[in-house]
Amino acid sequence: MYYVAANGLAEVFNKTLRRLLKKVVAKSKRDWHERIGEALWAYRTTIRTPTQSTPYALVYGVETVLPLEQQIPSLRIAIQEGLIEEENAHLRLEELEALDEKRLEAQQKLECYQARLSKAFNKKVFPRSF
Repeated sequence: MYYVAANGLAEVFNKTLRRLLKKVVAKSKRDWHERIGEALWAYRTTIRTPTQSTPYALVYGVETVLPLEQQIPSLRIAIQEGLIEEENAHLRLEELEALDEKRLEAQQKLECYQARLSKAFNKKVFPRSF
């Protein structure tokens, strides 16, 4: 199925991914295939301006647990490990219910962001009559 609105989105993402890879790839540039996971992780866990959330959080409904948090125990990890199965299941169900609300909020923020961008763009455009 062809989706016209997404026509240039793949190209924009590829450009972003290329920029990220340039930052994480070593001098040899031959190990880019080993570093692509790191670049994608950085992209998915970075807060985006239009939605004020990370792509990971919008998909899974929870913030990411960084590898550093696994090595150095944080309060969030300690709380999660102290739960029994029933409490954990109840907590997960609550998170799933809140996920739709987060997505709607992100959609509203995206629409406001797009309105601001179009308003700024339209300020620069002057009507012409011939």
